[in-house]
Parts: sequence; C-alpha cells; structure tokens
Amino acid sequence: MDSPVLFDSLTTASGHRIALATLNAEKALNALSHDMVGLLASQLARWQRDPLVACVVLRGAGDKAFCAGGDVRALREALLQESSHPSPAAQSFFTDEYRLDYAIHTYPKPLIVWGNGIVMGGGLGLLAGASHRVLTERTRIAMPEIAIGLYPDVAGSWFLQRMPARLGLFLGLTGAAINAHDALIANLADCVLDHASWPKLLDALHHARWDGGDDFATVSALLDALEDACPHALPDSHIAPRLIAIHQLMNRGSLSAVADALQQVHGGSDAWLAAAASGFAAGCPMSAAVTWEIFRRARHLSLAEALRMELVLSVNFCARPDFREGVRALLVDKDRQPQWSCRSLADIDPAAIDAHFTSPWARDAHPLADLL
Repeated sequence: MDSPVLFDSLTTASGHRIALATLNAEKALNALSHDMVGLLASQLARWQRDPLVACVVLRGAGDKAFCAGGDVRALREALLQESSHPSPAAQSFFTDEYRLDYAIHTYPKPLIVWGNGIVMGGGLGLLAGASHRVLTERTRIAMPEIAIGLYPDVAGSWFLQRMPARLGLFLGLTGAAINAHDALIANLADCVLDHASWPKLLDALHHARWDGGDDFATVSALLDALEDACPHALPDSHIAPRLIAIHQLMNRGSLSAVADALQQVHGGSDAWLAAAASGFAAGCPMSAAVTWEIFRRARHLSLAEALRMELVLSVNFCARPDFREGVRALLVDKDRQPQWSCRSLADIDPAAIDAHFTSPWARDAHPLADLL
C-alpha cells in the first residue's frame, strides 16, 4: 500500500481482465509525482501488450480527488537547487509526463478514468485523453496554472482549443472551476454517474462480454446503460447560461481588450463570472500573455506538435522566476501575495513572450521528437 500507484486486476466472466490503476497519494489529493508518472507509464505499456487485458480503469485513492495536479512543490524544490537551462529536473518531469499524456490519448484499448472529486492541472491531462471519461456530481475541474505562474499544459494547448465559444481560452486565462455538467459541454466528459456508482461500474465491467469484438463500443454501451439507470441529477451548469457571454468576453481581438472586459465583470452581480475575473486579475501577467499567444499558435497543431511546443514552454517557464514565486505564494508560504516579474500586461515586452517559445534544443534533439 506504500506504492504511489496501486495496480490490480479483475477477472471477467469471459476470462479476460480489467486492469485497475489507483493513484495512491490521498493526503496530497493524489498530486502527480514523477514516480507516479513512471510507474503508470510502464504499467500501461505492459497492459497494452497483454492480450488478456480488455480494458484499463484509472482512479484516485479516496473520495476527495482523482488528481489535483502535478507535484509542483517538489519541482520547485528541485529548481531551487539547479542553475542550468534547461533544468534537468524540469526536462525530465515534463518529458515523462507529456509522454504519459500522449500514451493515454493514443491508447489502443479502452481506458476509463473515474474522475470523481478534484481534477486539476496534471490530473486533467490524464483525464482528457482517456477514451471514456466518467465524472460524478462531485467532480470539480480546473486549469488554474495562471495562479502559479505557469500555463495550461498537459496537452491543454490541444484540448482547450476544441471547446466551443472560446471556452478553453476562458478557462486557461481565469482558472475557473467547472462541474460535470459543464465538462459535458466542454468535451471533457463522456458519462456522468453518481459517485456511489463505482461498485456498479466494476460489476458491469466484470459481466460484460469481452469476445474480441469492438471493446470500445462495449464500454460505451455499458456506461450508457449505467447512466440511464443512475438516480443522480446533473449539477446545474455554470457554463450553459453563460456560453455566449464567455464568447463575447474572449472575442475582443487582443488580450488587453479581454482584460478590460473581465475587469467590467469583476465586481458584477454574476458571482461565478466575477470569481473567474478575479482569478485572472490575481494571476501571473506573463502566464496570461503566453496563454493568449498559445491559442494563436496552436490552432492547427497536432497533439504531438502541441506537446513538443509545451515542453519548450515548460522548461522556459521553469527558468524564469514567476513559477517558483507562484508556487511559493500559493502552496509553500501560502501568503497568496506573489510578486510577479511583471506587475501588469502593460509591463510585458513582446520579445519576452516570444522567448518562451524558443526551443533550447535543436529540432532533432527535442526530447519528444519521436512523437507522431
């Protein structure tokens, strides 16, 4: 039980196996460590080669969180001990994390993520690429990297682009939290079940017919039946009644104009939009500027190209002070008073934005060069 990821399997009535992986850091809300990434990647590769494994299920220990993000405190500690660029710790962690995300997006077998509770940052990277993303009425999703001087990574530059009405840009700039109903609208969920339905899901997987046909269709039909029988009611959507307003806020042509529009709703009567605007106002200006530029540059990128771009961005963010300062203020000292390198968008030199996209590696030496 001391392993940061627990592995198990459930033998089905047909003799196949349902493979189970549990992120096992409940007290840390299953924050994704480098060890977790390595263990999960290796086991997924083994299960992929095993002909008896029909389906994989990934969940988090406990009831509070699937995964609250990457273990950025550990990364910050490593960065404080290093001086080279790119940082060996940052390059190693992000390379392995993005390879894992890519493996999940391209996994050849059904992969179910049970996204109960908090799903943030690196946890959303695991969820977003799964073939079957199952959420509950307790799910709370966010990409709050702007609060720690980073940006929406873990393939966020790819999947946030695929949301309607500039919603992905809104979530990346504000760190706003959404629920399971919202996730259906945002294309981050395939099924919503009551949180107490976990045993029913395992039982349905155990009794399903795994006969070598279309296992993806088998899982989809199984989840559809469970959802139809589920007694829960979807939580009220934050997004549905505000989708046009979100589009209008984000569709201003420039980041400065978007910032002005968000300022107008900051103290308004819509509490959810006001909280989102507050997240933007308190966030790192450089993170906002780079996030805006990401959405311009990544519009037509493939998944592999997006992850290669993100690795460049991540090691460059780690070489600058804002990430270390953001983690300090939010998670270490917890004073929530970060001293950003640029106090406002007006202080940012456009050349500094471009520098974040400058690779420290030659094209053929990029650590993710082999992704297709």
